[in-house]
Amino acid sequence: MGAEAAGARLEERWRDILSVHARTMCELDRVLHPYGLGASDFEVLDILASGPSEEGEQCRVQNLAGRVHLSQSALSRLIGRLVKDGLVERSVCAEDRRGVWVCLTAKGRALHTEVLPLQRAALARALDG
Repeated sequence: MGAEAAGARLEERWRDILSVHARTMCELDRVLHPYGLGASDFEVLDILASGPSEEGEQCRVQNLAGRVHLSQSALSRLIGRLVKDGLVERSVCAEDRRGVWVCLTAKGRALHTEVLPLQRAALARALDG
């Protein structure tokens, strides 16, 4: 009986985590939607805006993939939308022609700066509650 109870508690904790994640993502999407962004879009902009100073505001797509919880193809589509909207630019890595760099544009930096306080407030509401 002890193993079953432990398993049930573990499952309940897992469902609680999923519930918090779903509520948080919905809140982020709701707040960011008027700006033409979703939670994942903002996550990419935020990673680029807070990148290490030696890389500036650019990041290799393969490094983004390790930090954003999307499949490679979903991330490629997301980056394509951000490029189309003028928020990021793509370029081929000079050292490794297979690599692709992504960097913020001035428009992307301005939008990130504008919505950052809204995103942080949404996170506080969702995670502090």
